[in-house]
Amino acid sequence: MRPARLTVVTAAAVVAALSAVTGCSEKSDASGDGTIRVAASDTACEVSTKEFPAGKVVFEVENKGSKVTELYVLFPDDRIVAERENIGAGTKASITAELKAGEYEIACKPGMKGDGIRQQVTATGKGGTEKRSPEADAAVASYRKYVQEQADETLPKAQAFADAVKAGDVEAAKKAYAPSRIGWERTEPVAESFGDIDPKVDVREDGLEPGQDWTGWHKLEKSLFADNKIDDADKKLADTLITDLTEWQKKVGQAEITPTSMANGAKELLDEVATGKVTGEEERYSHTDLVDFKANVEGAEKAYELLKPITSKNDPALSAELDKQFAALNNLLEKYRPNKAAYEYTAYDKVGEADRKELSDGVNALAEPLSKLAAAVAK
Repeated sequence: MRPARLTVVTAAAVVAALSAVTGCSEKSDASGDGTIRVAASDTACEVSTKEFPAGKVVFEVENKGSKVTELYVLFPDDRIVAERENIGAGTKASITAELKAGEYEIACKPGMKGDGIRQQVTATGKGGTEKRSPEADAAVASYRKYVQEQADETLPKAQAFADAVKAGDVEAAKKAYAPSRIGWERTEPVAESFGDIDPKVDVREDGLEPGQDWTGWHKLEKSLFADNKIDDADKKLADTLITDLTEWQKKVGQAEITPTSMANGAKELLDEVATGKVTGEEERYSHTDLVDFKANVEGAEKAYELLKPITSKNDPALSAELDKQFAALNNLLEKYRPNKAAYEYTAYDKVGEADRKELSDGVNALAEPLSKLAAAVAK
């Protein structure tokens, strides 16, 4: 779970250089390949053009501020088209999106908090409406089925967790906690693309916005694993969790999914591992981080495997490297799975610093080639 809310969709092409921008321009300043510059700071979000051709668009972001920032491309109703997290001060990043003609918002979120500094932009023309290849259509259809299955399978597991909480059975609730989260973690970018559900079910205490009530899994995690007790408020929260997850289950079939959103979502899942699981921040009370870690990797690998017919044709070297790095990371995770017949992993507070460093290195080795997947798919 990211500190606040939101997530995902997108594409790519080879990025050509643009001249630096110092402010917002009303006329087109996109290059021939659709690249748009975004200059982010602690107080501004400057876009090189507010009108550009629809289709595959590359956003090059430079963080000129002192805070870590995020960039979002949003539909008017706040659903996420594309996102890039954790853009450090003084660093650059790029994201790509498949945009049909229409109105959008670009949002920079310095400090990764709040609604962000926003600019309205317009995609024009008929780009982004081209017929996809049979391989791309098959990948999208299969992935849509996968995310729905994960949501459907999550509900009974979450209900078992909620029932244990409502019964006041601390030990049973502890046992049911991690399994109830697997489907969510596998498909988190799609779940978060709706924006309003993630803050209800998966926010950590330090990710709360001002005035936001703390609800969801992690509030209950603290009660169970830190306080070792369940009170009446927790029992009510268990019902609220099921209500919110049921809303997610119903909405997930409406998600905007494209081959490039799948690719970027896979990268975002690895970012989730790097910023929350490897650090031990996500499951700070239960220490079930490696269960989430494995689920994130599985979700990323599923998206890649569905896109592999496209990737292996467009960039066989990248496909070979991704095969290699996914295998290496999965093999590394097996070291922490004492019972191979169960989806159970070593408690993360038992994993030493050297082993955490090895896991982090494995994540980084996969994240680098995975960041190129969207571009390969979009060729």
